[in-house]
Amino acid sequence: MATQQGRFRVDGKPLRADAERTVRTILEAADRVLLADPTATMEQIAESAGVARTTVHRRFATREALIDALMRWATEQFATAVDGAASETAPPLVVLHRVTADVLRVKIGWGFAMTRAAGSADPEIARVHAEVLEKCDRLFRRAQATGLLRADVDVDWARRCYYALIHEVTQGGTADADIDALTTLIVDTLLRGFGDDHAR
Repeated sequence: MATQQGRFRVDGKPLRADAERTVRTILEAADRVLLADPTATMEQIAESAGVARTTVHRRFATREALIDALMRWATEQFATAVDGAASETAPPLVVLHRVTADVLRVKIGWGFAMTRAAGSADPEIARVHAEVLEKCDRLFRRAQATGLLRADVDVDWARRCYYALIHEVTQGGTADADIDALTTLIVDTLLRGFGDDHAR
């Protein structure tokens, strides 16, 4: 239903601005409601969105279609966050902080969808996650090449630990989280474990 640019389309045609706002409102409500209760109904989602149940059904034929669209939308926000923060020229430490903060905002803001998308068989979602992983690996290799990470560190293991740290801090009770504080916690934990004290 959405394009990589985050614009919603139906049958290949972009929605009007007001219709797009309605769709986003429905998706935001769906994520909130489903995060609290994964068995929530379309009626409950409509009520939370402040729209009629028929409006939700007009945009999403079934509950499964709504969840699929929600996962794709959140995945696009995830990819956009990484693309917006990633840089091949900025110092790796700066990029690491930017990427971490922006990814946390998406993962916390779209908690249900991001968790559900992690196990999705949707090939487009898998493609986006593979591209993000490739960018993350490039960042970590740059970090190692510039001395931010020790030369003897297994970059793949460091990246997996980084992913695990992000996952852990986004589990429950994070709606009002201090993104800057969480970012600092993740980056400091990563670098104190793998960093070269002489390089900083």
